[in-house]
Amino acid sequence: MSQPFKYPNSAQVNQTDDYHGKTVADPYRWLEDPNSAETQAWIEAQNQVTFAFLKDSPKDSAIREDLEKRLTQLWNYEKFGMPFKRAHRYFYFKNDGLQNQSVLYTLPELDAEPRVLLDPNQLSADGTVALSGLSISEDGNLMAYGLSSSGSDWQEWRVRDIETGKDLDDHLQWIKFSGASWTHDGTGFFYSRYDKPTAGAQLEEANYYQKLYYHRLGTPQTEDILIYERPDQKEWGFSGGVTEDGQYLIISVWLGTNPKNLLFYKDLSQPDSPVVELISSFEASYSLIDNDGSIFWLQTDLEAPKSRVIAIDIQNPEQSREIIPEAAETLEGVGLLNNQFVASYLKDAHTQVKIFDLDGSFLREVELPGIGSAGGFGGKRYDTDTFYSFTGYTQPSTIYRYNMQTGESNLFRQPSLDFNPDDYETRQVFYSSKDGTQIPLFISHKKELKLNGQNPTILYGYGGFNVSLTPAFSPSTIAWMELGGVYAVPNLRGGGEYGEDWHQAGMKLNKQNVFDDFMAAAEWLIAQGYTSSAKLAISGGSNGGLLVGACMTQRPELFAAALPAVGVMDMLRFHKFTIGWAWASEYGSAETAEDFEALYAYSPLHNLKPGTAYPATLITTADHDDRVVPAHSFKFAAALQAAHAGDKPVLIRIETKAGHGAGKPTTKVIEEVADRFAFLLKVLQA
Repeated sequence: MSQPFKYPNSAQVNQTDDYHGKTVADPYRWLEDPNSAETQAWIEAQNQVTFAFLKDSPKDSAIREDLEKRLTQLWNYEKFGMPFKRAHRYFYFKNDGLQNQSVLYTLPELDAEPRVLLDPNQLSADGTVALSGLSISEDGNLMAYGLSSSGSDWQEWRVRDIETGKDLDDHLQWIKFSGASWTHDGTGFFYSRYDKPTAGAQLEEANYYQKLYYHRLGTPQTEDILIYERPDQKEWGFSGGVTEDGQYLIISVWLGTNPKNLLFYKDLSQPDSPVVELISSFEASYSLIDNDGSIFWLQTDLEAPKSRVIAIDIQNPEQSREIIPEAAETLEGVGLLNNQFVASYLKDAHTQVKIFDLDGSFLREVELPGIGSAGGFGGKRYDTDTFYSFTGYTQPSTIYRYNMQTGESNLFRQPSLDFNPDDYETRQVFYSSKDGTQIPLFISHKKELKLNGQNPTILYGYGGFNVSLTPAFSPSTIAWMELGGVYAVPNLRGGGEYGEDWHQAGMKLNKQNVFDDFMAAAEWLIAQGYTSSAKLAISGGSNGGLLVGACMTQRPELFAAALPAVGVMDMLRFHKFTIGWAWASEYGSAETAEDFEALYAYSPLHNLKPGTAYPATLITTADHDDRVVPAHSFKFAAALQAAHAGDKPVLIRIETKAGHGAGKPTTKVIEEVADRFAFLLKVLQA
């Protein structure tokens, strides 16, 4: 490893801000402008240093090339999506192996010859245009679909005639955080959009005042009908969906990332009917499962932090009736098939699926192939069969067809990979956090691993926004275990694994619990002989990038390497960019004194101490990330390089024509994973 390490110059400016009487310096404020010549030059210089480090000797180049070759081999297998049916057609996604984007197919019957309906790979030479949403009309003849370029959250929507495969003239822009929902007459669909942003500022300008529209086919977007807006509530967002019977438009009103929402409806059978506020206060989360005339079945965590199912008659909305009570497990989602409720639960972060009658009577539990993650069970109310996928850390996603009448699962699609899953194992353990809370931990590795403290280990975490980390397959995890590595994933507080109480235990003023849980996982792995501080890397993206940044600044000696990806690093200014304001419900805001003290205490950017030896660090971000703007990573990298006193490298890798992660082309994913693993192999050497 080259010593000493020389970093590109990061100029400091005399910028300070007053937060409730405390002066806070922000010397790298200039890096918040991604389009300036100075920032562009800085990006180029940082990338040159990073990629030179990864290949600074013939041996390093060979290791990096071998990694990419093996990752490519592992990634090169057919990946099938679950089939879904609309009217007289089936649809599914498939990736032949190394295609940058999965292809959408349609077919009249499951045993018929499939036809390509939409191939995003044909839309850009480098695979950076991705399909980001779709909605099939009730008669199965039209498809509204959204496209995202270079990883941006911004979408453009078009409409395709499914029979001919040709696009209509309809073209909608400035859509973000929205799907599309057709009226049953097939004349148009509901969607939500923002006003057009200021020229040149669409990747960083704050997004407020979302509006719900109806687009009628064959008309320009300027003539779309405004269904609902709230000029007095700039932070409210709207998701519109038509009920299965076609009678109601359900409007879910969201406020930031707070799981609590409002629920309104509009009777589509009555011309010019008003929007009625069914749930008019942000008291809990509510999601419509289905309706039976005026009876609305809802999943809610009202007075049930692990969630339950209730029924409300909109003719008498003051009264509700419990259908499926709260259970010991966390209710993740509910669908309606075969005129029965299909309820998906989490039990210690792995899936259970139970079937209930409409009166809430328990009928049976779906027999899953093992302990892992199951998803799917989509379809219409009276469908008698459906599909689900099952996966684990060492098991690629396998699709089953499920008969709702007999309870029988039959294998439908099983991928074939270039590895033997029997060579690996995953086990779940529980460890104590700092305050004694028991935290689940999944550990995956080669069988017969020696607990000698010498195993290179990646500890991956998230811990926020009610997101549950359940067992999931990735070729990169297999590649890491082939190298002799351990892959460990704790279910930290802040997630949704144990319901809303678990979430709230890791948010706002309780956020330090998440970091304590993660650091306790590291200490447990070391104490049990899985690894040592010299062999331990921590990894996480987005809110998980914040997790990594906070832990490496609080306990730099505990870890040998850190991989913060697209992280929220400036906790005092995150709310000033794109959708960052929406995270105040999760983090709090520096605008209030109490929140400021908590945020300032752990904000990665503001807790770097000059003269400290930090872990070897590879920060990753992308120039088109308009969710967590790259300024977070830019400023953290500049400050970390200035503060770092050790001889381990602290680098930043800045992807071009990519965003927060969704829709990233396969080639870019493989290249980034190869770079991350090459970095770890260098810095975790004895």
